[in-house]
Amino acid sequence: MNLESPKITLDKSQEDAFNFLSNIKNFEHLMPENISKFEVLEENKFLFALKGMPEIILKKKEAIAPNKIVLGAAGGKLDFSLIGHITSLGDNKSEVQLHFEGDFNPMMAMMIKGPISKFLETLVTNLPKAV
Repeated sequence: MNLESPKITLDKSQEDAFNFLSNIKNFEHLMPENISKFEVLEENKFLFALKGMPEIILKKKEAIAPNKIVLGAAGGKLDFSLIGHITSLGDNKSEVQLHFEGDFNPMMAMMIKGPISKFLETLVTNLPKAV
């Protein structure tokens, strides 16, 4: 299953956007309002939970400066990646889009597609306010 967030334009350079997303502590500022838990476990790993959902642990798996960051599931039953693509639009402008990639059975994919799409949209919508 592959999902994409809307593209969002930031009034920050590609490097600034990359540096912000590279610091996993900053993801707390991007989370939806219904977050019930956020905890940094290690330098490149954090746990979060939304109300009524199980806890999810994400780990930074790859960082290709200044245009790509890959977070992946760290443990648990589901294997997926959250990929941030950052494109330069000039000196102090950049564009960010998040991609979700996971291999799920059709029933599971149908159940999580809506919530994951909304989650991705919330992350990028909160980005301009947080950076």
